[in-house]
This record gives sequence, C-alpha cells and structure tokens, in this order.
Amino acid sequence: MKQLTLQAPFTLSGKGLHSGMDITATFLPAEDGRGYRFRRVDLEGQPEIEAVAENVIETTRGTVLGKNGVKVSTIEHAMAALYAAGVDNCIIEVNGPEMPILDGSAIKYVEKLEEVGLVEQKEDKDFYIIKEKMRFKDEQTGSVLTIYPDDHFSVEVMVEYNSKVLPNQFAVLDELTEFKQEVASARTFVFVREIEALLQYGLIKGGDLDNAIVIYDEQVSQDRIDHICDLVGVPHMSLDKLGYINPQPLKWDNEPARHKLMDVIGDLALIGRPIKGRVVAIRPGHTVNNKFTRMVRKEVRHTEFQSPSYNPNVEPIIDVNGIRKLLPHRYPFLLIDKVIEIDRKHCVAVKNVTVNEPFFPGHFPQEPVMPGVLQVEAMAQAAGVLVLNYLEEPEKYSTYFLKIDNVKFRQKVVPGSTLLLNVSLMTEIRRGCAVVKGYAFVGEKIVCEAEFMAQIIKNK
Repeated sequence: MKQLTLQAPFTLSGKGLHSGMDITATFLPAEDGRGYRFRRVDLEGQPEIEAVAENVIETTRGTVLGKNGVKVSTIEHAMAALYAAGVDNCIIEVNGPEMPILDGSAIKYVEKLEEVGLVEQKEDKDFYIIKEKMRFKDEQTGSVLTIYPDDHFSVEVMVEYNSKVLPNQFAVLDELTEFKQEVASARTFVFVREIEALLQYGLIKGGDLDNAIVIYDEQVSQDRIDHICDLVGVPHMSLDKLGYINPQPLKWDNEPARHKLMDVIGDLALIGRPIKGRVVAIRPGHTVNNKFTRMVRKEVRHTEFQSPSYNPNVEPIIDVNGIRKLLPHRYPFLLIDKVIEIDRKHCVAVKNVTVNEPFFPGHFPQEPVMPGVLQVEAMAQAAGVLVLNYLEEPEKYSTYFLKIDNVKFRQKVVPGSTLLLNVSLMTEIRRGCAVVKGYAFVGEKIVCEAEFMAQIIKNK
C-alpha cells in the first residue's frame, strides 16, 4: 500500500471550543514521509509543530500540541478523521491557538476529505505491526489501554461514569472503513456540574448546545441553573428532570462512548505511523491516551525496521520447486526454501538453517556459524526471485553481483535458525541493473543487512 495525501486543499472555519475565537483551518497536501504537521499562520515565521506524542503539552479536556512556546489545541477530531481516512501526510494551517470545534464531532472533516479525495504517493505505507501485547494502566484513575496483535486496526472502548444519566457504555469499531457511519458524528460531551469549574480554568468559552452534548445528572437549584446559563451566554432554562438537555436527540444511545472511541483514534494518530493491532481502552481520556501513545511510540522509534510476519502454516507464494524454475542455483548453493511475500518492489523469502548445511563442518567444527557472505548471498537470491519472477522466460536469465555496500552483521546465525530475508528495490530497474536493500532477520532481530547492485543478464 502506498502513502496517501490530499488531492487538493480544503478549509473549515468555526469557533474554538476553549478560546471562543473564530478559527480557520486549511488542510494541505504534503510530500511523502512528512506525516501530520500543524502550521500557525497567524504567528511570525509560521512555525510548525509535528503531530507526535512527545509534542503533547497538555491534556485537559483536549489534546494540546506545543513546541517552543507555540501551541495548537483540540486537535483530536481532525487527527481521527485523517487517520481513519488513511491519510499519511498532511499540513494543517490554522490561524489561532486551537482547531475549530465545528459541531463537536469529526463528521465535517470526514466529508471534506471525501469531497477533495486522496492521491497515492511514491513511498510505501510504513505500518507498525503489533506483535506482542502492550498494556498501560493508570493507577490513579484505573484507566487501562491495551493493544493486541491483529492483522488490521480496530478499537474497543468502555466508559464508566458515576452518573445516573450516563451509565457504563461500550463502543466498537472493527474496521476503519466504518468510521464515518459508526463514529464520525459522535459529539463531545460535558456534565452541567463541570461547567463552572471549566470556565474558571479558561476553558469551553466557545461551547454551546450546538457543539456539545450537555448532561444534567444532578439536581441543582434554579438560581444555579440561571447562573450557569449566564456564564455560558444562553437563555435561562428550566430543568425539571435529569437527562440530556440538547434540542437535538442523541444520534446513538452510546454516543458518548463512540466519541471517546474517536478521541482514542485521534490520540493514537500521534504515534506517527499507521498501526496494525486491536486497541482495548477501559475508561480512556486524553491524559492516559497520551501516556499510552508515548509508550507505543517509544517502541516504534526504537524499531528501525520490523521483521516480516511469518506464519509457517500458510502456504508459500512460491515453493522450492518454483524457486528452482526461477534461479539456476542448485545444491549446495540454493539458499532459500520458499517465498512468502512478493510484489513488484519487494520480496520476503525463508531459509531454514539446519545442522546438515554443507558449510558447517568447516565453519566451524566446534561452533557452527552460518558465514556472513552466505547470508548476503541468500538475500541476493531472494532479490533474484524478485526481479526474475516477472520476466516472461526467467529461466533464460541470471543475476550477478556488481557491487555490495554497507554490509553489517549484527549477530550469529546458527543451526535451528529461521532466516527471514526481506529485500526491496531502492530504485527502478534501469538497463538491466537492480539496486536492492536487504535485511535478514532471526525472530524479531536483524542479523544482517546490505545494499547491493545486481545485473540481469541473458544466459548464453
């Protein structure tokens, strides 16, 4: 899958939830590998902030990015929409300290993204695949976020409030393609009992019944209700029973839980790479979301290149007999056993290293180690399969080394190891020459890497 960006810019305007300012945000296409970035066009020099977890400076009623004294608040709805749409690279220009709240959901972002469309870029998507369970628990709040291995991204959320109106709720998003129908329209929410304190903190100055669900779950006097209405700038109202006081009904019975699920997606977008894994969030909030995202991002940053996923129970794309039709190598020099992934630009092959390999008696008798040059040769054979597989008569061609660069050996390969050989073209094949980057893995660890050029020559 290729990286995606916007096909054309789009603009949305509205109030800032917390500042109350009129805000305009413009979403622009960005080049490969740029990620998400916010640009404050109202400030001198138009400073940019990369949308990653370590740049989050505040999480009180929203996610706030900040760097060098510049900040942008309430980014989570826009981030969720971009992430769910599969956008990898985007510049968001904003003329104020926060994003517009719009109707309190992400639906308008989603509709604009659909309107302008997306375009494929040159670089491949850089998925981070969750291979082991990762868990974070906040001991103070009891919030728990866990991510499990899975072949695609999904989210489950459970919210719990000590409220007569908003009981425990559960929401699930199994496929990002369902985001628009199942999540995007879910609005943010606030309890009446919270409003005064939030205003005292300088928050929700732009909040109203059109951009937030307001929950009345504790009886208060009419004088207090009138006072709160004056603070918010809305006409006095009489609340004779507990419930939701918005003129518009809930879109779903569990709309608050769905909005929390949206927040989780928006905050996880700050990992900086699309994820393949299943997220289960119990009592999530922006603070714990960011702590969890930082933990995952730390793992992502420390993993320079992930091992391919390998399930020995799955039939290979090309078995050893198919490999023998593509490559001229034979015993004792055929060093790949099967191919488990292949496309026009990359190939993943498997080499099962047994104690019966003919090189072990001499390398070395008391401590058998696979020679590094043969690891590179195995990667080259995988590259040979990659480039010959799409020729009409591959048996009439062979590939030969022209040069090998930047070879690194990181640990020994011994009998019993399963080598995963991941090779990819660094450039287009030109004049019969292929430039390839190869990695050899045992388990999750890189054991060898190299760059090499090979020439494809027709046999005499």
